[in-house]
Amino acid sequence: MKSDSLPRAFALLLRRDLILAYRHRAEMINPLLFFILVTSLFPLGIGANPDLLRTAGPGIIWVAALLAALLSLDGIFRSDFDDGTLEQFLLSSHPVSVLVLAKILAHWLITGLPLLVVAPLLGVLLDLPGRGILTLLLTLALGTPVLSLIGAVGVALTVGLRKGGMILSLLVLPLYIPLLIFAANAVDTAAAGLPITAHLLLISALLVLALSLAPLATSAALRISLS
Repeated sequence: MKSDSLPRAFALLLRRDLILAYRHRAEMINPLLFFILVTSLFPLGIGANPDLLRTAGPGIIWVAALLAALLSLDGIFRSDFDDGTLEQFLLSSHPVSVLVLAKILAHWLITGLPLLVVAPLLGVLLDLPGRGILTLLLTLALGTPVLSLIGAVGVALTVGLRKGGMILSLLVLPLYIPLLIFAANAVDTAAAGLPITAHLLLISALLVLALSLAPLATSAALRISLS
């Protein structure tokens, strides 16, 4: 195996998934539209009280981001499972965990990165202060990759099931709860003018832990699902 073959395989797989997502732009936009619509509807439902919106805003945005990520998770491996590409991954001479990481990165670029772009506008809509919006961006930048990494494990376990959406939700939602609590609380704390270093360190620790373990767990789950 050439020394540069693994990085090249990673780059080619990442490029392939991004091209496929671009060709199916409607499916790519759905999670972003869901994120915007859910967040925008809350002020209509709970009223336009600035204090109430400011208090509930971080939780609203993070719950919407979590659900938007969950909406798009099944697409990480579904098409590859249907056309037999996943079996080729397992037969490849490259580490499956590295190939899986390329697909998770593609998923984050397609679904997580757009959330970062529109989050400041939604923060203004919910009357978050400037420091709260900045903290919201930091938590989304650190937290949305965790959503993709953890979600990939659940998708790998359920990819062989005909209707695995409900099971996928039951598997990953409990694992998302700590991130949701830490991230929403960090934005609340920043809006109150208090230090948020501890919150960001906790979210960073979750990211490092997920980045270290999720690709290995996902590759093992794929072997189980395809065995």
